[in-house]
Amino acid sequence: VQVVESGGGLVQPGDSLKLSCAASGFNMDLYAMGWFRQAPGKEREGVACISSRDLRTYYADSVKGRFIISRDDTQNTVTLQMSNLKTEDTAVYYCATCGRGSGYVPTTPDEVAYWARRFDHWGQGTQVTVSS
Repeated sequence: VQVVESGGGLVQPGDSLKLSCAASGFNMDLYAMGWFRQAPGKEREGVACISSRDLRTYYADSVKGRFIISRDDTQNTVTLQMSNLKTEDTAVYYCATCGRGSGYVPTTPDEVAYWARRFDHWGQGTQVTVSS
């Protein structure tokens, strides 16, 4: 199992950025997929998740209306389109599974955290820095 994140960078407040995740070594279409982030000195936070098949989504309150998660199971990729970025979005962003089963997506932060604890194949992440 491997996930490789890319697309991070240094941007200004209000800018947009698109993150990509390439997954391999498992049947991605059997899992909800998601993005997590961790800022210095803070706990890891589940940002967004998307189910397989029906593409239902979960977003953390802090990113609702600004971030959009999508997936392409034919390419085994997951993307996170981020817009209107804020300084508090600065973090290392990681890709991981968000749960198992077609059509499943977590609906609460606790559920997202539960699935994050079960994921053992974290990548190196991609740094997003929002600064003026």
